[in-house]
Amino acid sequence: MGSLVNTPWIYVIIGMSVLLDVFLPVLPSGILVIAAATAAAGTTTADAVGAARGVKPDADVPEMLALVLCAATASLLGDLVAYRLAWRGGERLDRAIARSRRLTAAQQKLGTALVHGGGTLVVLARFAPAGRSVVSLGAGAAHRKAAEFLPWSALAGLMWAAYSVGLGYLGGQWLGATWLSTAVSVLSLFAVGTIAGYVMSRRPANHEAPQAS
Repeated sequence: MGSLVNTPWIYVIIGMSVLLDVFLPVLPSGILVIAAATAAAGTTTADAVGAARGVKPDADVPEMLALVLCAATASLLGDLVAYRLAWRGGERLDRAIARSRRLTAAQQKLGTALVHGGGTLVVLARFAPAGRSVVSLGAGAAHRKAAEFLPWSALAGLMWAAYSVGLGYLGGQWLGATWLSTAVSVLSLFAVGTIAGYVMSRRPANHEAPQAS
């Protein structure tokens, strides 16, 4: 992929992919972020080792920070769009959510979790497969206050972006800009996503009162 400095369009591609994957979870936004970070780190490492241009060890820091900022901002914007659309979705969206067990369960958990400071659910969901879509749409459909949801969404997006870029950077430093490096980093991201999904599925609804028989 080459140096990010020489390919500014990579930020646009990554930003659009991250923004839209809240509606299309099949988009490979995480893979793109990791691949870009791996390519940048691997290229810088090769230059430094070969002393071709006298690159300093911290020469790729601005690129990594820019990539984190791009991915985190796009993540928050995507969550906000999904949240607002679900808020104004009307009866058609309400019926669609009612037919989805995952969205219905998200509404039930979000109904009290966000109010009681349980924003860790939003952070976990950002790493779980399709979890971001479920939580963002669920929060909007349940008409949760923006002040309860968006700060946690921003934190979740920042943590996800920093983790993804960090994986790509470390992979590029250790193995260079290779497919093996990218594959190892992507597998690490998927492993964390699997764990996050498992933790979300195991969280009990602590605040729900039992029904009288």
